[in-house]
Amino acid sequence: MQSNHLQLNTTKTEVLWSSTGQRQHQIPKIPMRVGEDLVVPAIFVRDLGIYLNADATMTTHVSKTVSCCFAALWLIRSIHSCIPQQVMLSLVVLLVLSWLDYGSATLTGLPANLTDRLQSMLNATSLLVYSRWSYDHVTLLLRELHWLEMRQRIEYKLAVLVYRCLNGLALSYLANDLQCMADLNSLHRLRLSSTFTLVVPSTCLPTVGDRAFPVAVARVWNTLPAEVTSLPSLPAFKRQLKTLLFEQSFPSSSGRL
Repeated sequence: MQSNHLQLNTTKTEVLWSSTGQRQHQIPKIPMRVGEDLVVPAIFVRDLGIYLNADATMTTHVSKTVSCCFAALWLIRSIHSCIPQQVMLSLVVLLVLSWLDYGSATLTGLPANLTDRLQSMLNATSLLVYSRWSYDHVTLLLRELHWLEMRQRIEYKLAVLVYRCLNGLALSYLANDLQCMADLNSLHRLRLSSTFTLVVPSTCLPTVGDRAFPVAVARVWNTLPAEVTSLPSLPAFKRQLKTLLFEQSFPSSSGRL
């Protein structure tokens, strides 16, 4: 910072010590000296609109997302009798679904209780669009809106990111973390030389390591059929991917999106 003639602003500087939940008590709580200033370690920090907890649980990000979505939903509800349903749907997509989808790729591997909170937000949104009561069944509403459930929305983001990486449409530092089975010099993997199967790195901690980018995206990508992963264009891949995930969300539904 000195070489670039910059000065540390302690009001905008945060320090985050990361560890598993079992080792949180070992994290130092005393301020850290950075230059001439002292910075107090934070429980969570915000980076590019995503809240990161010290124990990597993403509980703060989920809580903030649900809070912002419900606030937007309350504002839309106050005018829902004055606007047509199509306008209502546009406002919901702009003000609510955009919050749910932003940074959703970082939510992979979350426990069910956190994912269910996001899904409940999605359910409440569908009820508002159709002016239904909270005790009405939402499965038919989500199917009618062609909205993926929360787990499938996260998988959709991860799969699209992998497709971009494998086809030179993403940043190199992301693509370098992925390795195809066909690139390995191993005789027992020769039968996969013509596929797009990715190598799944081994991890030590399933609660944290399995959520790492190269591990999470490889597992999602390897579950996709070859006729989807081998599509030549990104728009065609997105269309087929959503159709596949939609059928997983609603097995009884039929037809293409």
